[in-house]
This record gives sequence, C-alpha cells and structure tokens, in this order.
Amino acid sequence: MAHILPLTPANIRLAAQALRAGELVAFPTETVYGLGADATSDRATAAIFEAKGRPSVNPLIVHLPDLEAARRIVDLGPQAERLGVQFWPGALSMVARRRADCGLSRLVSAGLPTVAVRIPAHDGARELLRAAGLPIAAPSANPSGAISPTKAAHVAAAFGDRIAVILDGGPCTLGLESTVIDVTGARAALLRAGGVTIEALEAALETRLDIPGDENSAPRSPGQMRSHYAPSRPLRMNASSANPGETLLGFGSAGKCAFNLSPSGDVREAAANLFHALHLLDTPPWTGIAVMPVPEEGLGRAINDRLRRAAADTTGAKPRNG
Repeated sequence: MAHILPLTPANIRLAAQALRAGELVAFPTETVYGLGADATSDRATAAIFEAKGRPSVNPLIVHLPDLEAARRIVDLGPQAERLGVQFWPGALSMVARRRADCGLSRLVSAGLPTVAVRIPAHDGARELLRAAGLPIAAPSANPSGAISPTKAAHVAAAFGDRIAVILDGGPCTLGLESTVIDVTGARAALLRAGGVTIEALEAALETRLDIPGDENSAPRSPGQMRSHYAPSRPLRMNASSANPGETLLGFGSAGKCAFNLSPSGDVREAAANLFHALHLLDTPPWTGIAVMPVPEEGLGRAINDRLRRAAADTTGAKPRNG
C-alpha cells in the first residue's frame, strides 16, 4: 500500500524527491486528486499511462506553479494571456502550442504539437510543484474511465502500492476537473466543461467560445473520451425515482434518496459532492444509480457532462435517461 502522508512541508519535500526520481506521486488540487509524474521524462510519463490503463492517444495536463513557468512551456497568445491573468491559479487548463525548447516528453501530448497546461489553485499543490522544480503531468488519480478521486482514500483504494507517495490534503474543495479550452485558433474552443464556467470565460474574452461537436475524433485534451468518469454500476440520468434495484442520487427538493448532491439546489455544492457520491453509491446492494436532473447552466453543465459520460457505455450508445 502506498504511503498516505499528511500535507506538511516535510512530506511535500519527500514527494518532490520521489517525483525527481521518476516515481508517481498523488497530490490534492482544488479540482480532484492528481497522479503526478515528471513531464520531461518518457519513463515517468509512461508510468502514468501504465498505472491508469490509460489510452496512449489521450493527452495529459501539465501542472505548473505560475504563469511564467507556463510561458516557458507553451506559446501563449493574447487571449491565453488574458485568461491566465484572470483565472490562474484556478480550474482552467489551456491547450496551447508546445515551445520547441519546452523539454516535455512527447507522450504528454499524445503526439500532438500542443499541450494542456494549468496552474492549480491549491497552495499545497503549488508548493509541491515549486519543490520538485519540474513540470508535472498529472491526470486524475483514478483508473482510466473510472470515477475521479476527491479524497486520498479513493486514490489508495484504486492504486495500492503502485504509487510512491499519496499526499493527503483532505477533500477537494471544487470536486470537478478543470475546464479545458483550446487557445491555438483565432477563437478559443471549449474542449471540456469544468470548474470555470463557460459564462465566465466568454465574459472575460468578450466573445463566444467555439464549441466543437465531433466527439469521435482523436482527443485533443483529457476528458473527451465518450465513456468516462463511470461507476461500475449502470447510471441513469434525469430520473424522478429509482427503479427496482437502483439507488437514487438526488438534487434540490428531492424526496427519499440515498444521497442528495445539494438539498438547496446549489450547483457548486453539487459539483463538490458529485464524485464522492458516486464512490459512495457504487456499492452493494444497489445494481444501478438513478440521478435526478441537474440544471444545464453554470457548473451544472460540467456536472451533466460528467454524468453523460458516466452513463455512456464503451460501444458508443447514448446516455441512459429517464
């Protein structure tokens, strides 16, 4: 079993040493727990794909301590600079063109000329990044396609001793992955809904985001696989009640349910509770999870994106509804 260590300065230094030695380290961010490795090392980066069982065509997000570090890795144009100043540190990842001298492993980009970068809004995560002195590739610390981890215990249960160190910073405050946008074109394009809302991004840019519609093309960023974030039990969206054998995941003024994402109907509270609730309900005696409707606005878009992918199967069938 991996060492689960409290997030202290001494343990951050220990985790930084492990990263520099090419080992895997799980650490908290404000979104979800990340599975980190040295993004400049082919061997270390390959260990992420191996541990997660992640398809090699699915790119990784590189985590950095500050905007200046991001400028050394990618070419940030005017719109990316504007968004970086406003939303970093924070739950926004930007896909930009790799600099020729960035030093990143090609595995990070899945062979693309671009890479996704983010500066996390978590003091402990940024302290780890500074202590390691390396760009850190860090997808969510869960098996590929499974429910994302918002607690250190989720990581330990999934990976056991395949990780050198798990830093325990408590539950993640946001609980949903970052928003991912592509800033390589004339207009920024949304690749994944997440912790920064579409409305906030469009207000900052003073223009609409491009929203590509083809999910069958090769992923340009994490979180674009059709089946993703999925519990082991079937999940059904927009349910008013549970069918026999199912358990009901509520939202707002629900009646009897096993867990309510937010009794007051607050999408931010629901986002923070989503993955914890799916971990909790993906257990016997239930054979399926029915989820009540969540509004398709603000963070609700990101919640529904995760639920749609969790409800889809790997054959490409439409999400289960009703």
